[in-house]
Amino acid sequence: MNRIKGFFEFVFLVFLLSASALTAQAQKETYTGTVLSYGTGMNTRSTTRNFTLNVTGATSDEKAKGFLSILQDKGQNPLLDAINDEDLGNFSVGGSLGRTVNVVRQSQVDGRRRIFIVFERWLQFGELRGGYRSVDYPFGVIELFMDDATGKGSGTYIEAAKIRWTYDNKAKQYQVEIENFATFPAKLLGVSQRNKQAR
Repeated sequence: MNRIKGFFEFVFLVFLLSASALTAQAQKETYTGTVLSYGTGMNTRSTTRNFTLNVTGATSDEKAKGFLSILQDKGQNPLLDAINDEDLGNFSVGGSLGRTVNVVRQSQVDGRRRIFIVFERWLQFGELRGGYRSVDYPFGVIELFMDDATGKGSGTYIEAAKIRWTYDNKAKQYQVEIENFATFPAKLLGVSQRNKQAR
């Protein structure tokens, strides 16, 4: 398991706490590209699959702060329950059935648009039946960086994530920690926005 600290923690706190300058969605935004997943454990072979991401809305500041409060007070399972009522689009990989996107936050970073997404991930029947540790990693997390001038971008995708509120002894403060079940996050390559609108 790989704990994603620093950058991803900052992103998650921005997603939860900051005012989002890009909360309004005039219409559905569709992004396509390739997921590059790195092998782990006994299977070290990397794989590539196409993906489609549809975004139809954004998470308000009020709801985002509420989600953080739930994470702080109750943990990730109640957080998962809370976001499951949200429908802000869908995400599909290869020929798999798309998953509903539950949280979307957008902001501008160094001239590019950052799109941060959280959803309940795919859980395989074998995981549930076997009671494997992977079931403790119920979230999918996506971060995209898009150039609105070209409609092109790239990003990172954590296929199985655990999200928790922990105390960092080095920083001497509480912070959000995103733990990846795999060794490395997947990459989102060749990302293109199909229905790009002028901003």
